[in-house]
Amino acid sequence: MALVPNWSAGAAVTDDPTVDAATKATFQRLADAVFTDRTQALVDGAGAKETRHTAGFSGSVSLSGGQTREQTSALEQLRDRRGRLARLGETYRAGSTRVRLDATQVKGREAKVAVTETTTLTYGRTTTKSPQSTGFQAHHELTFTADRHGNWRLTGIRDTDDGYLAVNQVAKPEVAKPQAEDDGPPSAARAATAWPAPANAKNFSASGYDYKAMVAYAQKYWSKYNPDYPDFNGQGAGGDCTNFVSQALKAGGWKHVPGYTYDFHKWFGNSEIQSDSFVGVNEWSWFALSSKRATSLANVYQADLGDVIQMDFNRDGSKDHTMIVTSRDRRGVPYVTYHSTNTYNRSVASLVASYPNAAFYAYRT
Repeated sequence: MALVPNWSAGAAVTDDPTVDAATKATFQRLADAVFTDRTQALVDGAGAKETRHTAGFSGSVSLSGGQTREQTSALEQLRDRRGRLARLGETYRAGSTRVRLDATQVKGREAKVAVTETTTLTYGRTTTKSPQSTGFQAHHELTFTADRHGNWRLTGIRDTDDGYLAVNQVAKPEVAKPQAEDDGPPSAARAATAWPAPANAKNFSASGYDYKAMVAYAQKYWSKYNPDYPDFNGQGAGGDCTNFVSQALKAGGWKHVPGYTYDFHKWFGNSEIQSDSFVGVNEWSWFALSSKRATSLANVYQADLGDVIQMDFNRDGSKDHTMIVTSRDRRGVPYVTYHSTNTYNRSVASLVASYPNAAFYAYRT
C-alpha cells in the first residue's frame, strides 16, 4: 500500500480559546503527574509510595475511577518490567518527565487535550562507552469529563503516535494482520534474544560505509525531523520508523537503486518520492537481504553501530517496526534510536523485557 506523507504534524485537537488559563494549568498538572508516575515506576528504588501522587491529586481535576484502575494496572506492569530489566543487568537511577500542553478543545462537559511528553531516564550502571541516558518524546490525547458541579476528571488516555514503544508505556493487545503478498522476497531469520550472545564482532571497514555518520544522523534527527524528507507519522502502515532508518543508512553511504516504487529490489528516497523499500518495514528487509547490503544476525545482542533491528509484535509474520543501533556498551548490549515514538539510545534489553512475546530480527549492515 502506498504511503502518503504527513506534511503537517499538527496537534490531535485544535486549541480552544474559550478554555481559561487556570483550567489549562490543571489539565497540564495532572497529565504531568500521571506520566511522571509511570516513569518513576521504572526507577531503581522507587516503591509504590513514591509513585502514587496522582491518586490523591489535589486541585480541580482528578482521576476517574476507571482511569485510576488503568493507572494502577500500568504502574504494576511497569514495576514488573523494572524487575525483568534488573535481571538483564539494566537499571535506571533517575527519571525526568515534562509534559507540554499543545491544544485543548471543549464540547459541553468533555474536553480533549493534546500533550507532548518528554521523558529522560538515566542508566544506573554505565561505562565510558555506554550511553548515560535514554529518552523519548510521545504524544497523547487526554479526555476530561466535568460533573454537574463543574469538576473535571481525567477519564481517558490515548497514545497518538503510530508506535507505542516508549520506555514507560505498557504493551497493548495486537490485532493480527494478513500476511503480505509478494513475489518470493527473501525471509529474514529470527534473532534469538538470549543473553549473553555468541561473539560476532563487526568489521567496520569491510563494507565501505560510514557507520559513525549513520549514528550522527540518527542522533541529530531523532526528535527534530529532517525537512528534506516527508514525515509519515499519522499515516498508518508503520509510521515514520523505516523512513528514518533509511535516511540514516543513506547518510552513511547507502546509494539509491532507482526503479519502480513497488519493486522491492529498488531503494530510493528524497523529498518528492520514496520506494516502498525506503519507507516500508517488510519491503526494507526484502531489499536489504536480496541486495546483500545486510545479512541476518543470529542474536539481537550481536547488533552493533549502524546495524538494524526490526520487531514483529504479535508474531504474525509481518514485521512492524524498524530501529537503528546508535550505541553498544562494554557488556555487549546494543542501544537503538527510532521514530514513532521518537526515542534515542533505548537498550535492546529494555525492548526484550517490554515485549517478551515479540519476534526480533537483527541485520548486519
